[in-house]
Order: sequence, then structure tokens, then C-alpha cells
Amino acid sequence: MRGDYHENLRQLAQLQQLICLQDRAAIADATQALVTADIELAEAAIDTAARVETMAQQAEQESIRLLTLQAPVASELRQVVTAIQLIGNLQRMGALAGHVAVSARRRHPDFVVADPVRPLITRMGEAAVEIATSAAAVLESGNPESAATLDAQDDAMDHLHEELLGLVLNPDWGYGVTAAVDLTLLGRYYERFADNAVEVGRRTIFLATGETADTWTPTDSEPASE
Repeated sequence: MRGDYHENLRQLAQLQQLICLQDRAAIADATQALVTADIELAEAAIDTAARVETMAQQAEQESIRLLTLQAPVASELRQVVTAIQLIGNLQRMGALAGHVAVSARRRHPDFVVADPVRPLITRMGEAAVEIATSAAAVLESGNPESAATLDAQDDAMDHLHEELLGLVLNPDWGYGVTAAVDLTLLGRYYERFADNAVEVGRRTIFLATGETADTWTPTDSEPASE
């Protein structure tokens, strides 16, 4: 019975990683839809976001089932409770990617993003894909050192977000209020996408070590031989 329980926990962890990969696919397609005004890619991203929602609901139901199936020991309880929290972050990542795609669909056949801003949005999309890729790898490995590196990737997204706000708030902005509002919202979606990926890392640190990301410190490197 205990072996079956552990196998169910392993399958739940695999499902979380699959959801994260779907988040990555959704934000990649949504970004491309933004910068190319491609309605098919926008629809694909929206469909993927809906798939994430369904998968997240299934994962949450499985987590609750595992909580009630047996009396979990401390490490098992930590894994299931953390899974429920992780699922929430992964679900929000999918929803945020869906918001980006909806923005592209709403303005079609027009571009949401003015031509001079498209390279910056492309970079934000690439940063989102990169951090989602790293989060998926962390979910697979459970390595706390790798999980801790997600913060640095989030810093890169924060810098891009600040650059976007600087463009929109510049007195020389000449693309109107609607475009400014659209870009402000888009910047927030990308920023929050990355923030939730960071939470995946922070929760993985807790799962692996039993310590919070704020109190845990990486293992000291081996001392150099004399």
C-alpha cells in the first residue's frame, strides 16, 4: 500500500511538470501572436491555457485524494500540501498566458504592440519561456540549488518590465492611451508570470529541505585541497 502511495505522489509530481510545460507553450504562442498579430497562435495559446486549467483541477483533486487516502507521514504530508500550493502557481501562469493571448485576439487584425516596442515584448516573452523552462526542470529534479536560481531570472524580467513602463510613461509616447493601457497590462501579465515561476522554485526548496527559501542556504562548496 505504501509503495502505491509513493507511486501516486511521483505521478502527481510528473503532472505538475507537465502543467508547467504547457504554461511555457502558452506564453510562447501568446507572445508570438502579439508581435505578429497571428490569430491562430492566439487561439492556440488560449486553448493551451484552458488545458492548463483542466489539468490543474485534476491535479488538485488528486492531491486532496492523496491527503485522505492514508495518514501521510511528515515528508509525505509536506509533498502533498506543497503540491496543492504549486498547482495554484502553475494554474495562474497558464491564466496569465491566456490573458496575453486574449489581448492579441481582441485587437486582431490590428497589432496590440506598436512596432518600436515589439522587440522588447519579444524579449519579455523569451524571458518568460526561459523561466518556465527552468521551473519545469526544477519540478523534475527537485534540486533546491537550481530552484534558487529562478530569482535571478525573475530579476531579468523585472528589468524588462521597468524598461516597458519607461517607454509608456515617456512624455514622447505617441501611440495613444489605448496602446499605453494595453502595454501596461501586458507588462503586468509577464511580470506576474515570472513571479509565479519563482514561487515554484521557493516551494521546491521547502519541499526538498523542509526550510523556507528565506531561511535556507545553499550547501557550501567543497573546500579546496591544500
